Amino acid sequence: MRRSRQILLILLTWATLVLPVASQTVTLNLKDADISALISTVAEVTGRNFIIDPRVKGKVTVVSSRAMDSEEVYQVFLSILKVHGFAAVPSGAVIKIVPDVNAKQDGIPTVNDKDTLVGDEMVTRVVQVDNVAAAQLVPILRPLVPQQGHLAAYPATNVLIISDRARNVERLVSIIRRIDQVSDSEIEIIQLEHAAANEVVRVLTSLQRAAPAKGKAPAAAAGGGSVLVADERTNSVLLGGDRALRLRMRALISHLDTPLETGGNTDVIYLKYAEAVEIVDVLMGVGKVEEKEVTKGKTAAPKSEFDIQADEATNSLVITAPPDIMRTLKRVISQLDIRRAQVLVDAVVAEVSLDTARELGVQWIISGLNDGTGPIGLINFTNTGSTITDVANAVISAREGVQIPQQQSNVAIGAGRIDSDKNTNFVGLVQALASDANTNILSTPTLVTLDNEEAEIIIGENVPFLTGSFTSAGDDATNPFQTIQREDIGLTLKIKPQINEGDALKLNIEQEVSSIADSVVGASDLITNKRSIRTTVMADDGAVVVLGGLIEEQVGESMQKVPLLGDIPLLGYLFRSTGTDVTKTNLMVFIHPVILRDQKSTDHYTNSKYNYLRALQSIQHEDGVELMPNQSHPVLPEWGNPEAITKPPIKQNTESGPETSSFDLTDE
Repeated sequence: MRRSRQILLILLTWATLVLPVASQTVTLNLKDADISALISTVAEVTGRNFIIDPRVKGKVTVVSSRAMDSEEVYQVFLSILKVHGFAAVPSGAVIKIVPDVNAKQDGIPTVNDKDTLVGDEMVTRVVQVDNVAAAQLVPILRPLVPQQGHLAAYPATNVLIISDRARNVERLVSIIRRIDQVSDSEIEIIQLEHAAANEVVRVLTSLQRAAPAKGKAPAAAAGGGSVLVADERTNSVLLGGDRALRLRMRALISHLDTPLETGGNTDVIYLKYAEAVEIVDVLMGVGKVEEKEVTKGKTAAPKSEFDIQADEATNSLVITAPPDIMRTLKRVISQLDIRRAQVLVDAVVAEVSLDTARELGVQWIISGLNDGTGPIGLINFTNTGSTITDVANAVISAREGVQIPQQQSNVAIGAGRIDSDKNTNFVGLVQALASDANTNILSTPTLVTLDNEEAEIIIGENVPFLTGSFTSAGDDATNPFQTIQREDIGLTLKIKPQINEGDALKLNIEQEVSSIADSVVGASDLITNKRSIRTTVMADDGAVVVLGGLIEEQVGESMQKVPLLGDIPLLGYLFRSTGTDVTKTNLMVFIHPVILRDQKSTDHYTNSKYNYLRALQSIQHEDGVELMPNQSHPVLPEWGNPEAITKPPIKQNTESGPETSSFDLTDE
């Protein structure tokens, strides 16, 4: 009981203190009063704390016919500030009184749809726009926002940001809600049965762009304002716009989508990139499949005419087919008749070889007395070139006036005594050979071809090889003949590229490098060296891939000697012959493919190769090699100058006087 009395006493005390304040009313009647005095009065009546900007100055006149409570006084106070160009900005426990132009940049409250906006308090609101573009509403609403207010659109989320007095913000939101309505513009899909969708759209689009009839608006004359899109896959027309325009377009489409008088039609299609002869078989297969689908489920349907012919002269297709099959064929042709990419292939054949040979041998001939009673001896080695018997026969033949046969290349020194009547005749022959051969071959053939097209380049000579001979000998005449077969000797590159998805290429490559070898004793005809590769590789665009190679080292040693005598230290060199042959070969073949997808990339690589060759010619020209009088070195014209290709520059010869043309591509 005691506790209940204490609570009741507290409530009575609170009511005594609060109720007089809540029930306090004020009648504002001011004439030319200072605005600072008004702010002080409002602070006393409402219990709010104010901070006044130094720029807030002026005289205020207020006329009131009745008493107002504290909240009504505060709303009147906000209206007075608005009239005089000031605003109240809440900031925690105080309210700042600042000029209007600074209020929107201060901490004014941000409200949402659930908040009730009344009075002249400065607020910010973000309005979501659902059906129209927010940016389109800005020029419409801008005249309704005062200069000190703010209005902007954010297209990313399609919202409007408004900063102004609460009452005006509420009015703008109401206007936005009336404008932001769903339009009656819809998208219709019209399925065509007889006509082609792209042709119908083309005709209607041309009608829209045509000049309007005299005295009529463009929309009335051509149906402007509608949206027409053709879907070739379903042979449909997508139609957009308001209801009246869509109704007019539907009527035009229904008139255009009518069957032809005959069961088929003929059309000529000119190809840009593909070859008409090559795609006829593909189109015939597609047409027959479509013909079966069209006639499926129909009984006793008349057979329509279907035929495809290729005209090579104009690279065109003459197609006779029903409209539905014709549409399918045109769609297939548009996907086949495209510009194909090209492939530039740089092949690099690098070969470095070293041949080293060392030979040393001593041979002897010993003959007894001329009366035939003496001994005869012969040391004849065959691993160091010519034998001593060959040399001896050559000397005897030379003395008898017979031509000396050609001997092998080496150094031979002979000494002895021959034609002695009483003494023993002898001849000693020393042969020595040292040879070094270094070979460095670098071949870089370049070839450009279309995707999936085989190309071949051959650089070399056509060499004749003897394959057989025949001699017919009779009593009166002889009719000999020889058969010869010619073979290409040099460098051959054959490629067939296939561009896969992305930048990968599949390359079928055949490369061969052949040359004529040095003559070999005992060979009946020419001997050729041949290195060839036939492979299929995968490579990325611009990558370098090794196709194959050979790293080989051959060492051959031979020795011929007289038993026992050839093993004697130092003295044994007079009775033996040694030969050493070392051959080292390093051969590698590389490939560098580049995809040329457009004319720009093709020009880039062509320009680089062209300028490289032109630079080599310019260097030779600058070296000052003497030519015939009034002649200069041929130099390619500058890239990209068509006049220079057909009309080369005229060089002035200061020594002889007359002007002469230095180079002309057409003469080459």
